Amino acid sequence: MSTAVAAVRDAFRELAAGNFVLPPRQIFGDGAVLVMSAYHIPSGTAVVKKIGIALDQLPAIRATVIWTGAGEQLVAEGHSFTTLRTGAVVGVATDLLAPADANRLTVIGTGAQAPDQVRAVLAVRPIADVTITGRSADRAAALAQQLAAEFPEVKFTAGTNIDESIADPHIICCATSSTTPLFTADALPENVHVNAIGAFRPTMRELPRDLLATATTVLVDQREAALEESGEIIDAVTSGALAEADLIELGTALDNPPTPQGRTVFKSVGIGCQDWAIAAALSG
Repeated sequence: MSTAVAAVRDAFRELAAGNFVLPPRQIFGDGAVLVMSAYHIPSGTAVVKKIGIALDQLPAIRATVIWTGAGEQLVAEGHSFTTLRTGAVVGVATDLLAPADANRLTVIGTGAQAPDQVRAVLAVRPIADVTITGRSADRAAALAQQLAAEFPEVKFTAGTNIDESIADPHIICCATSSTTPLFTADALPENVHVNAIGAFRPTMRELPRDLLATATTVLVDQREAALEESGEIIDAVTSGALAEADLIELGTALDNPPTPQGRTVFKSVGIGCQDWAIAAALSG
């Protein structure tokens, strides 16, 4: 995960420098099939990923990644690719916005994305306590047990009450397929960093409008993608709770870091340069 975080961080710096061509993500069947790509101008390499999503099945994500370079090609199973690169970008954003001594993490969601959310935050912060919260007590407990075996130095607890789980963490990761906000801003601590990666369609929302309206920093992977695909960003901007100009792109923030204070948010819908970063690291 540390290698993935570093690779994705470098890719976003290159994105800000204009070194990528990123066509808009193609969406078919109301989001059931996605195709995304990225071309890295300096190296002449490209990545294409096809994703099939069925939220009522396990695994919910089935994908294939193809990376091509000069005379070489990498073809990889895309499910683990997607969870790894999504975790990695959360690691980059968390490293940018969460307090350096943050040691309490809450993850909302027990699906395929959740484990790499934990791994990414643990890669960048000295987390001592992790709470896993989900609709199913059994699934939350099973995930907590799995991760506890991987990170025996960290205390893991599991539960189903979201408001209790977000009462005092330093960092929150939302990784669900919810279509309604998971909590209200009033339920959060005054100082907390929130990552949200689960909602990738305009009809989906994990974050409440009042959090986006009052956060000191709202970071996105790419403004254009967020305004087209993120349900919570679209809602906040359409309602007037958030101005487009208030959205800060991750690549820009890396070279001009905001001062972490109060409540901060990172909203990701996922873009092709993340996949390119992981593929390039594997191929190299």
